[in-house]
Amino acid sequence: MKPVLYAHPFSSYCQKALTALYENGTDFEYRMLDHTQPETLADFEARWPIKRFPILVDGERTIVEATIVIEYLGLHYPGPVKLIPDNPDAAIEVRMLDRFFDNYISTPQQKIVFNAIRSETERDPYGVEEARRMLERAYAWLDRHMEGRKWAAGEAFTLADCGAGPFLFYADWTHAIDPGFRNVHAYRQRLLDRPAFARAVDEGRPYRKFFPLGAPDRD
Repeated sequence: MKPVLYAHPFSSYCQKALTALYENGTDFEYRMLDHTQPETLADFEARWPIKRFPILVDGERTIVEATIVIEYLGLHYPGPVKLIPDNPDAAIEVRMLDRFFDNYISTPQQKIVFNAIRSETERDPYGVEEARRMLERAYAWLDRHMEGRKWAAGEAFTLADCGAGPFLFYADWTHAIDPGFRNVHAYRQRLLDRPAFARAVDEGRPYRKFFPLGAPDRD
């Protein structure tokens, strides 16, 4: 049996997992989480009541969290692209950068988006401003980090880049990356040019009208 991914194509964390799957040409079943598929939604919620996606189901096992999904795929469905290096020190750097993109790009970006979804009386202007400051600091650090690098951890495309793609993609929509951060812009474009991530982006195009801050006419 092939693994089953429960996901939605416009979700950044789902795009992270999909990038890994597409990168290695992994054979999997895609169960899209959509209100028109109530049975799939009910099955997903029964498997993971926290209701955060994606999840990967492989036989009797349910794997949650995009990073762990990618780790699991590397162990049980390895492909030609090794997304986590065998060298322990190199693997530590990849995992550290994965945490950077999750915690300091994706988390503040999502805080701004979720705030926009709330009613006016429930919004948190201070929290949004704090998130924007975090993104500015993260962009500045990343710009220095990417000097002379092709991918986040060096010359090889890794787990860290699987997350960087969707997180920088939406972060620039949400809180524009300053033009002065040329290394970040160049890296973001390389990610968009990567066929696996480009496929994930294309699959999410029909849903852009739902982006609460307004999707820009680019990318």
